[in-house]
Amino acid sequence: MGVCAAAVLLAGCSLPTPHVPVRENPQGGRTFYLSPRGDDGDDGRTPRTAWRTLRHADTQRFKPGDRLRLKAGARFPGTLSIGQGDAGDPRRPVVVESYGTGRAMILASGTRAIEVHNTSGIVIRDLTVVGDAAAYRSQDGIAFVNDLPGDRKLPYLRVSGVEARGFRNGVRLHGGPEASGFRDVVISDCALHTNQDAGLVADGPAFVTGAPAYAHEDLTVRKVRAYDNVGDPRASGRNTGSGIILGSVRRGLVERSVSHDNGGLSAPNAPEGPEGIWTYDSTHMTLQRNVSYGNHTGSQVDGGGFGLDNNVSHSLVQYNLAYGNDGAGFLVYSAVPNAAHTSNTLRYNISHNDSRKLQDYGGIVAFGAHVTGLAIYQNTVLITANGAVRAPALRVQPSLRSVTVRNNVFVTDGSPVVASQGSFASSYVLLQGNDYYSSTRWNLQWGARVYTNLEVWRQETGQETLGPRSTGTDRDPCLAPVPPATAGPGLDGTGPARGALTARCAATLTGAAVDLRSLGVDRGAEDYFGTPLSGSPGVGAVQFGPTA
Repeated sequence: MGVCAAAVLLAGCSLPTPHVPVRENPQGGRTFYLSPRGDDGDDGRTPRTAWRTLRHADTQRFKPGDRLRLKAGARFPGTLSIGQGDAGDPRRPVVVESYGTGRAMILASGTRAIEVHNTSGIVIRDLTVVGDAAAYRSQDGIAFVNDLPGDRKLPYLRVSGVEARGFRNGVRLHGGPEASGFRDVVISDCALHTNQDAGLVADGPAFVTGAPAYAHEDLTVRKVRAYDNVGDPRASGRNTGSGIILGSVRRGLVERSVSHDNGGLSAPNAPEGPEGIWTYDSTHMTLQRNVSYGNHTGSQVDGGGFGLDNNVSHSLVQYNLAYGNDGAGFLVYSAVPNAAHTSNTLRYNISHNDSRKLQDYGGIVAFGAHVTGLAIYQNTVLITANGAVRAPALRVQPSLRSVTVRNNVFVTDGSPVVASQGSFASSYVLLQGNDYYSSTRWNLQWGARVYTNLEVWRQETGQETLGPRSTGTDRDPCLAPVPPATAGPGLDGTGPARGALTARCAATLTGAAVDLRSLGVDRGAEDYFGTPLSGSPGVGAVQFGPTA
């Protein structure tokens, strides 16, 4: 539970080396082999009669059930294209993979390494794809493209055990202008790094308010590491340097993945910046049990851990850890004045010392042209000063409607526990059951006022009340790093997990919380560490978790 397997995915480590034996094709199709010692004049059907070049393999029409197997440890210059006349059967996919011990490498020179165009029923696994300088500027490592007319969703894509580096984007799903795209897609156990714009991208047509169409459906991203995708310093008109970007997706899941050290060379004058893991123009998305840390922005915007951007609806962000990012740990934002950004939830997340560069952000940030129906509850945020940068734990700005902030822990060392640009009425932004603690100079910014006392703010604004009852507290939650011996399932206290926090004084804060169930809110089944919830409601992401 918690961030689980993400903790052992350390920066810079390589994928485990597979051993893929020579075996009969279980799908009953044809099997073709590629080896540097092969001969394109042979039939390619056995390791001894393997083809030699990727160029020759690229001339083959692959039928459902066929496999193309590349000799592990060998390098194959060129590109592989699988087109509309190839594959196409999700029950008998075409498989492209390595055989032997290790991984085969495809070296792309100014081209994509693998392109799948207007077809599906494809499995790509246990390969390394590497681009040269020209590919880094303009090409995708592995590209799935559907530009068929008529909103057609092509089924079944699998990518696993792949390393992609040296491209504009490591892996990309690209939908057409009429919302054609892919469905039933799983990308897992991949390392997508040292690319220019992003590690993983999904995109589609422009979002149409009132009649949204999504290119991709049922997309799963699991145990993917996206790092050192640094951005393009020349790209002044667009964002570059993100880890994982999912756009135009209906029903997507990102879990147990790690995004770090992205965006360091993104353009200083760009109007928008990169994020570690984020989604836009999408609906029914879930981001859970991921880690996003040390991400950067070259400009004065973005550079955060996780983001729900324009036109995201009915989506859930839970059990994630963000720390040490230039921007917000968790950003909810819309630049579009419509009603499409609605009904999203942030719960059981931890933000630890985010906004290291950008003071105008914070641990959790919600703002934009029109954000409605946002629920922020059971999160833990700790922000300490980074020199002159003193960001708040929570920042909210117009225009927000029907936003609730409940049972969170907000801790600073003198910066505002909450910074609100507006004096929100409770029908617009409602805060209940939160812990607001500062180790020095307690202050809370609410519109034009700066409050130095929780009770005065409560009385003057009506916030932190539930009927006649006063809610919330300013007591010390005693936040502490999770010790290695008690880090919980899958956490060893090293690598990305070092940002995790627990509240040693959680029991003393229980009376400040509100009962979410009585308010019709689904509080979930477990806390950040996977501990089942029971008893009285508490505050923060860790209800009954590890103690120091």
